[in-house]
Amino acid sequence: MTVTPLGIPRRLLEFTLDGQEARVPEGSTILDACRAAGKDIPTLCEGDTLRPKNACRVCVVEVEGARTLVPACSRKAEPGMVVQTGSERARHSRKIVLELLASSVDLSTTPQVAEWIKQYEAKPDRFGPDAARLDEEPKVDNDLYVRDYDKCILCYKCVDACGDQWQNTFAISVSGRGFDARIAVEHDAPLTDSACVYCGNCIEVCPTGALSFKSEFDMRAAGTWNESAQTETTTVCAYCGVGCNLTLHVQDNEIVKVTSPHDNPVTHGNLCIKGRFGYQHVQNRD
Repeated sequence: MTVTPLGIPRRLLEFTLDGQEARVPEGSTILDACRAAGKDIPTLCEGDTLRPKNACRVCVVEVEGARTLVPACSRKAEPGMVVQTGSERARHSRKIVLELLASSVDLSTTPQVAEWIKQYEAKPDRFGPDAARLDEEPKVDNDLYVRDYDKCILCYKCVDACGDQWQNTFAISVSGRGFDARIAVEHDAPLTDSACVYCGNCIEVCPTGALSFKSEFDMRAAGTWNESAQTETTTVCAYCGVGCNLTLHVQDNEIVKVTSPHDNPVTHGNLCIKGRFGYQHVQNRD
């Protein structure tokens, strides 16, 4: 049985969301309200276990009286606020952001992005074949996970997960400025020569597949990766007494990767190297 702390009750506030009255607890974001109302607002840099970064700007909405569009993931709902999530201005902004991202980054493994491009009638190809891209080969320098910066949108979620918000290892950070900005370890060294402890919590929060399990990377390259054929089973890690929850992703009777439930009060989606990568002994049938 999972015990969830209830916390201090919060007052409800009322505001107008797409012409309808919405009531949410104090401190909720506009995105929280949208999800509670069943509205599908696209997000990429937002993480349910991390503080908002406001990096991707895909979730912008229009607030009456505001000079600019506001990010729904971080803007708190206020009493009397009037919000439009599907205004022409908001939709046009999302379309442009999706076009810019898809023209410069490989979004082929980003969940839902193909649907969003179709929904907002985005045309990334209009920038032509000369659109700037990183065009860098994936970094495969260890047996656990792969860094493919061609898929990186600089959302900084991996930096936050590795830094002061969860792991406190600070193995990865942002290198360079402006158009030269990129995610890197110290001195751009191989991962094996860095401070990385291989917890894989950066993989857990990566929205595009720029960071992925080596097993998943190899199966995708071989054309055998099939999420629709995979089953997910949540269990408890047996390595120590903390009681971390693991979700085992199984395909063809083999564990292909391990994640952790974000709503679990013990892990909040985070694991150590043993919990996330130490499953090979389960598959040893000798």
